[in-house]
Amino acid sequence: MKKKFIATLMSALMVASVFSGCGSSSSSSSSSSSSADGVQEITWMFWDDLDATQDLISLGYKDNIERFNKDYEGKYHVNVVTTNLEEYYDKLNALVAAGETPDVFIVSPGPQLTDYVAPGIAAPLDDYLAEDGWKDTFTSDAVFTQQTYDGKIYAVPLNTAAACCFYNTEMFEKAGAKVPTNWDEMLDSCEKLQKAGYTPITISAGTAWCLSMVAGYLCEAEGVDLAKLADGSASWEDGKLESAATKLLDLSKYFQKTAAGDTNDVATANFYNEEAAILIQGSWAIGQINGENPDFEPSCGVFQFPGVDRLIAKSDSLCMSSSTKSPEACAALMKYFTDDTAQKYTAEVGGKIPVTKVEYDASKAPAQLAYVMDIFENAKGTFGFYNESMPTTETGSHFDDTMVSVFLGDLTPAEAAKDMEEYYEANCR
Repeated sequence: MKKKFIATLMSALMVASVFSGCGSSSSSSSSSSSSADGVQEITWMFWDDLDATQDLISLGYKDNIERFNKDYEGKYHVNVVTTNLEEYYDKLNALVAAGETPDVFIVSPGPQLTDYVAPGIAAPLDDYLAEDGWKDTFTSDAVFTQQTYDGKIYAVPLNTAAACCFYNTEMFEKAGAKVPTNWDEMLDSCEKLQKAGYTPITISAGTAWCLSMVAGYLCEAEGVDLAKLADGSASWEDGKLESAATKLLDLSKYFQKTAAGDTNDVATANFYNEEAAILIQGSWAIGQINGENPDFEPSCGVFQFPGVDRLIAKSDSLCMSSSTKSPEACAALMKYFTDDTAQKYTAEVGGKIPVTKVEYDASKAPAQLAYVMDIFENAKGTFGFYNESMPTTETGSHFDDTMVSVFLGDLTPAEAAKDMEEYYEANCR
């Protein structure tokens, strides 16, 4: 596996000074230290502005921080460093390169987590998980699968979410469209919605991973095997990616006209503002949808991406910096994200699946959570985001960009397959 992370960090170092203090809800963005009164100061980095957001999951994280600071007043205090999702990893890497790694930071499992484990940036957490039965509060050891390297756990999962299709039930009914269970029905429903005067699908191609998520489902339907592609026993030019990319183009005829430039937030807003009938997004969007437009919840249904048996699933996870001067404070903070208060909120308000054995009131939870749970129960398994399931983060980004190029017409499906095969030959095998 070929890594370019150190080079990335060196590049990030050049812009580190630009980032200093950027997007922080605290005047301090430095790593852990002790203040004059003996309080241990630590930093936590997240990909949303906790003071401006309406996203219910983010607001839950804000509550965790406030509870921690109140309960540990005089002993520990956490300062929050925030940015946005599109810039998060670039700015995190800039801090790492500058020797100012946040004490605790959020990360996605897969190659992105590997980028912090391999160079020793993330600390192993097994000793902390063993204290006071913390690890026993989780549903099973399986929730740590994507966070485990060489038998050690390097991140703590906070929730579970799946990529689904959210839909406006009223628009579907008025258009005479049925909830699709296969590809032909998906195109048929989109056609009926369009003829009824609705924008069938809202999606962001400006945020490449959103479009790539759809491409990943289409590749799954075609039988693409990422493991075989990585070891060279399969080829991207075997027709499967070409077929998937062709289907992506077929579906794109039903996207909003501004999809190429719309960000993820804009595309999601198109849905909860009832300007489009379908949003293909992770179930983490439930918190954003219901936070921004609570009145829309009764009209928001969910269905599994048609034509596949498995779900794209993932969890937000927390890492601890190996260079922190206050590891006990960091571990204490991380526990607040998985305690009963936080995990009940995750389900009952945020609409995401808890990772602990906490009991929650399903009747209080968003209606969409029950739909997602049903989809999980009926699925034959899960798989990761394509861009997070490839050998390196650079490879995943290349796949994302290639799918955007297909959407924009810069590459044909056949050219995209050739491009991916050449990239793998040069960088991954």
